[in-house]
Amino acid sequence: MLVLTRKLMERLYIGDDVCVTVVRLEGGQVRLGIEAPREIAVVRAELVPERATPPRPAHHDGGEVRRPPASARGTDTPRREPSR
Repeated sequence: MLVLTRKLMERLYIGDDVCVTVVRLEGGQVRLGIEAPREIAVVRAELVPERATPPRPAHHDGGEVRRPPASARGTDTPRREPSR
């Protein structure tokens, strides 16, 4: 696990397609903005029961990649189209 310290409005990039921005710090909470392509599911961990288990080893065995159930996707705030 990589642990980073970020200040308000600082960003971090995950690969070429995902950007995470710290948009608010208030009390003991951090509000994050996540920009990702529509085909990448962004889901809170508590909505995906199979991810509540300890992480598996980092190697990939070539098996099928599982996506979160449709009922868990998009349950937070709807994504807005990027402003131009």
